[in-house]
Amino acid sequence: MAAGAEVPQPVRAIMSGRDNGFCMNNDNTDGDSKDRYCEMITGKPPRPFAAIRHCVSTARLAGPSESELELDVKGSLSKLSAESGKTFTPVFRSGSWAEIGPKRYMEDEHICIDDLVEHLGTVSECPEPGAFYGVFDGHGGGDAAIFIRKNLLNFIVEDSHFPNAVGKAIRNAFMQADHAFADACSLDSSSGTTALAALIFGRTMIVANAGDCRAVLGKRGGKAIEMSRDHKPNCDIERLRIESLGGCVYDGYLNGQLSVARALGDWHMKGTKGSSCPLSAEPELREIVLSEEDEFLIIGCDGLWDVMTSQCAVTIVRRELIMHNDPERCSKELVREALKRNTCDNLTVVVVCFSADPPPRIEHPKSKVRRSISAEGLNNLRGYFD
Repeated sequence: MAAGAEVPQPVRAIMSGRDNGFCMNNDNTDGDSKDRYCEMITGKPPRPFAAIRHCVSTARLAGPSESELELDVKGSLSKLSAESGKTFTPVFRSGSWAEIGPKRYMEDEHICIDDLVEHLGTVSECPEPGAFYGVFDGHGGGDAAIFIRKNLLNFIVEDSHFPNAVGKAIRNAFMQADHAFADACSLDSSSGTTALAALIFGRTMIVANAGDCRAVLGKRGGKAIEMSRDHKPNCDIERLRIESLGGCVYDGYLNGQLSVARALGDWHMKGTKGSSCPLSAEPELREIVLSEEDEFLIIGCDGLWDVMTSQCAVTIVRRELIMHNDPERCSKELVREALKRNTCDNLTVVVVCFSADPPPRIEHPKSKVRRSISAEGLNNLRGYFD
């Protein structure tokens, strides 16, 4: 892409933090803007250990390995529709909430598209129904998060592999968006962002993650299933990859500078395009076929997961949905709870429901025999104790 070129048909973000007045940065500011960039450091600043309760994911990842994710969505949908007894059709509805938290500047962005076919129009042929959601946690400035939020979906649907091989299209889109950001000379290419996106066609959901945002699936009965892995530099898999490419992990930071092992942007750390670099923009993909057992998806930046376990978040959202069935209020409640737990970062949460109805209450028949605690009750207790 030529330097400074605009990417066509930008994707409209719903309730992004910057669009709702959370970010204090304005291109028309003078002295205050200069002070902001003087204060910015390359990566996310260290946080007080007393405020960080849960820094790494603990639940087991769902879905197959990456080698199994080059799926043909059209073929998958045809196969699913032909299966007997498989009549579940998800209904996508979402809500989001973002707050600046204790930081001086808001660098998070997010996007919620409940009807992908209507959103894209005639731009691309895609299976129906479809939805797209994403959270982008910026650092070192907001340029990278804004650019990726606006353009990532376009790169996915314009890729030659879309929609027949969606896994390849998503991987290519992450890399192309990263390179396009480097070529956008009007933007600060030293800023960076993590990116987590969920693309859903029919019952097939693919979660792509590069960084330490996290997606968690809420199952019937209140069980939490993690759909992404936190890409922290001191994670064994990431540390080995970093060291094999000549990098190092110092005090939990990639090359002593960045608190994530994968990110888009940060071109002062990547060198030339196409070269091997310890800081990777390649996403890790997970795929699942949704069923009646899948109630909702939570997507949040690390400001949430630093102070809350995946199970606790699912317990809170399920409880709230039973009360009022409003995913936006659920997102707000998670943000409020994270602030009460003294998170040190910006906060952005998206909750996606797969049904128009609230989760069912689990009723157990009365019995004279003393029962042990139910699976739902056990999950609720775990969430409350967390």
